[in-house]
Amino acid sequence: MLAVIKTGGKQYLVSPEQKIKIEKIEGEEGKEVEFGEVLLLEKNKQLIIGAPFVEKAKVIGKILKQAKGPKLIVFKYKPKKRFRRKKGHRQLFTEVEILKIENKDE
Repeated sequence: MLAVIKTGGKQYLVSPEQKIKIEKIEGEEGKEVEFGEVLLLEKNKQLIIGAPFVEKAKVIGKILKQAKGPKLIVFKYKPKKRFRRKKGHRQLFTEVEILKIENKDE
């Protein structure tokens, strides 16, 4: 069983027992989270495509950890102008384990 969910402005192809890193969402570690914006659902080789979302479908996951990603260096430079800017950035993310994919139509 597969599903495509939308969260944090991005789309993710997920299946049960899969671990994914998504943009930071509110919630504590160990709590369950529900994704209601399901764009596509595949079950028993039958595709259900939403317009824009699949009715009565949801994906349930469990928050494993809230953390920061690796440090990225942002460096701006303009030749012959003595312009240099160096800045670091660490993006916040949430690691989620997909528990189950539900569809109320069946």
